[in-house]
Amino acid sequence: MLTGKNLIAGEWRNGAAQFTAVEAASGAALEPAFAQGSAQDVADACAAAAAAQPLYAALPLSQRAAFLRSMAAKIDALGDTLTQRAMLESGLPEARLNGERGRTVGQLRLFAEEVENGGWQGLRIDHAQPDRAPLPKPDLRMRKIPVGPVAVFGASNFPLAFSVAGGDTASALAAGCCVVVKGHPAHPGTSELVAGAILAAIHEAGLPEGVFSLVNGTENALGEALVKDPRIAAVGFTGSRAGGLALMGHAAARPVPIPVYAEMSSVNPVVLMPARMEEAAEALGNAYVGSLSLGAGQFCTNPGIVLAIESAATTRFIATVAEALAAIPAQTMLTPGIQSAYAKGIAAIAGHGATLVGTGAEGSGTCGRAQVFTVSGTDFRANPALGHEVFGPSSIIVTCADMDEVAAILAGMEGQLTTTLHMAPGDYPAARDLMPILEGLAGRIIANAWPTGVEVTHAMVHGGPFPATSDGRSTSVGTLAIDRFLRPVSYQDLPAALLPKALLDGPSTVLRRVDGRFETQG
Repeated sequence: MLTGKNLIAGEWRNGAAQFTAVEAASGAALEPAFAQGSAQDVADACAAAAAAQPLYAALPLSQRAAFLRSMAAKIDALGDTLTQRAMLESGLPEARLNGERGRTVGQLRLFAEEVENGGWQGLRIDHAQPDRAPLPKPDLRMRKIPVGPVAVFGASNFPLAFSVAGGDTASALAAGCCVVVKGHPAHPGTSELVAGAILAAIHEAGLPEGVFSLVNGTENALGEALVKDPRIAAVGFTGSRAGGLALMGHAAARPVPIPVYAEMSSVNPVVLMPARMEEAAEALGNAYVGSLSLGAGQFCTNPGIVLAIESAATTRFIATVAEALAAIPAQTMLTPGIQSAYAKGIAAIAGHGATLVGTGAEGSGTCGRAQVFTVSGTDFRANPALGHEVFGPSSIIVTCADMDEVAAILAGMEGQLTTTLHMAPGDYPAARDLMPILEGLAGRIIANAWPTGVEVTHAMVHGGPFPATSDGRSTSVGTLAIDRFLRPVSYQDLPAALLPKALLDGPSTVLRRVDGRFETQG
């Protein structure tokens, strides 16, 4: 049963003020009422995290990995209880949330394997050369260590995979960092269930309870207090550009600034190359509508802009889109606020001169209606507002005069999470010319697929140049996400008795770079 309490370093704590979650589909209040976290809750959680940090960071990698696997097992064991609560709070369908639970526990297990692998430590050994002239060379050894306690902000659109135990939390814990989560106010019940599973895993592993805390609340001041707490060393955030920029401002204004890894805004441009359009305009139109309307369009990788060259094939594509849209039902959006912002965004697109191609079925309440617009390349370039993200099931088809105009539009766009090329072999020369632009534009380049959906693997990059993320050198998905919460430390001429075990000479099962060469011994 839900308690409505915050979890502060193992203590389920009430608050002086309360708020209620609402059912996404109806707007009706859900039981129980939840405690509003306070500045004191934040301070206590951060103090406990700082106290637990040295012990957790020093944990043997095998034990850290076992803890991550225990988290995965206990979250998975919540089963239908977790799914049903998340359905109420988010309006997302059962199959989607069951899949998201699988992704959540799967990435915890993937990070457990990564922790045991040890390569993420970046181990390097450069042996001394005392006889080198004109000066001797010192002994230098390097590894990456955890930065310290991390603040994580739960996302609205992924109440499991980007929330309390999502990718930011998983990668921070894998790096050896304690975590304080600011739960998203739209799904506090879901957050509490997951937090309880994490606490059970902490107890099972015999870890300090300060390793993890959850603070819920609706006030922006709560997140501000968390980012400004001097014991927090880094921040993970997925949400709006306004929210991400606000956190970045708070972090930069601290006496000791800290990094904020924020995923914020992306329209994920898709280029429909001419030869591919000629052979598959109708198939592309149907697949496009399926992608943009998936999950009521509430994906950070939604195809918000499609670029195509004016042609008979493009006309067929647009006609197919209009027909396919008519069969798309209105879908419940995550929150009334998101639905309201979506309606305003759609109105803004129309107000900037875009022509409506077609719409999905009309809905009521907090439902979002799929809508697609079209505009010429000339008008799109003349109106930068058309390139702004509208979070929901909408998109703009930009009809261009030729590939030069396509290239010019892409070169003028803001940083993106993804960009996509739909192409046939005859398009490869033109696509090759676009590649330098695409590499500078986005963190992931996709061929002949649609961007919705992010695979959790070692090679995945879910990041991109600003404003897709606050730091285009990072990713929030995949094992490389661990790098955000590590920093390098070099040890010069330290005696063996003071060196970390992983940097001692002798056999090693971990990939290391020794005197400039990568080698695995043992």
